[in-house]
Amino acid sequence: MGPGGIATIIAAAALAVIAIAIAYAVIRLGRVIDEVGVAVKSITEETTPLLEEVTTTVKLVNGPLHSINRVTKSVEEISSKISATTSTFLDKNELAMKVAGGLLTAAQLRKGKGKTKGNGKSKSKGKSSKKAKSFVDDEESE
Repeated sequence: MGPGGIATIIAAAALAVIAIAIAYAVIRLGRVIDEVGVAVKSITEETTPLLEEVTTTVKLVNGPLHSINRVTKSVEEISSKISATTSTFLDKNELAMKVAGGLLTAAQLRKGKGKTKGNGKSKSKGKSSKKAKSFVDDEESE
């Protein structure tokens, strides 16, 4: 055998090793693809019930939210009606404004009497009286 025959044997052996390596890689890749398929199938089987549970939960939560939304709208409508009625009443009745001012002043005076300092005297009695008197005077001058 000459040098050409030896080179051919070496080349054939190298090709055989390369073919075996490629076959091994393809077999491993096939197994990985099979495992991925099984994993995807498993995930799909587990995810479907979870999605159904989430959908049910969302439906159950949305029911009370719609009720709360309706109640909120009703309260908003009632408060706007009360506000409009009150402002209309007070705009038409100046006397009512003066009475409301007097009631607020009386409430402030009463609150001031409850605060005492060491000697039993109210610390804000004089100031509250002056404020109340000026508030009532301002209301009367309008």
